[in-house]
Amino acid sequence: MANSGIQLLGFFLSLIGIVGLIIGTILPQWKMSAYIGDNIITAVAMYQGLWMSCAFQSTGQLQCKIYDSILQLDSSLQATRALMIVGIIVSIAGLGVACMGMKCTTCAGSDKLRKSRIAMTGGIILLVGGLCAIVACSWFAHNVIRAFYNPYTPVNTKFEFGAAIFIAWGGSLLDVLGGAMLAASCPRKKQVSKYPSMASSRSGPPSSTKEYV
Repeated sequence: MANSGIQLLGFFLSLIGIVGLIIGTILPQWKMSAYIGDNIITAVAMYQGLWMSCAFQSTGQLQCKIYDSILQLDSSLQATRALMIVGIIVSIAGLGVACMGMKCTTCAGSDKLRKSRIAMTGGIILLVGGLCAIVACSWFAHNVIRAFYNPYTPVNTKFEFGAAIFIAWGGSLLDVLGGAMLAASCPRKKQVSKYPSMASSRSGPPSSTKEYV
């Protein structure tokens, strides 16, 4: 019963994590304009994401533009997009595999050991997908920090972290946590003792004494 509860908890954590990854990948607020120096008072706030850049004006209008060409993007942004897409696809596949091996489902027959191994495989796949997303977010964050502290970067072009990268980070961590729970839910094999039990050793061999007259 406890093993089934761990599987359910890991499944729902991974599901929430995948939803967070999808939302974080779509949103354009991966980095936002930093208000430092002479850039404190401004009428336009700039946001940049993986797929588009947006400008939020003080009047409340939001204008977004999708990136025209993939080849014009930085190699780091292309790699981040690729890792996030791979992480989402792998996580969805791992969630499907884990669902087949959970105890509360009727897939893959009634063999409990086989179902547990399938659930463990799905958990490992979820771990791989979550780690891909963590690497993508960390790489993007490293580039933002490096550009922010670069003295040659103009003040009006410096950016800081936006809300989307934190959503993607949280989703990837939940994905990894849920995958770890599913991977750890495989039951251990019962160890067979190499030594005979005390009762059988005490009983000894059957008596072969004969009565003589």
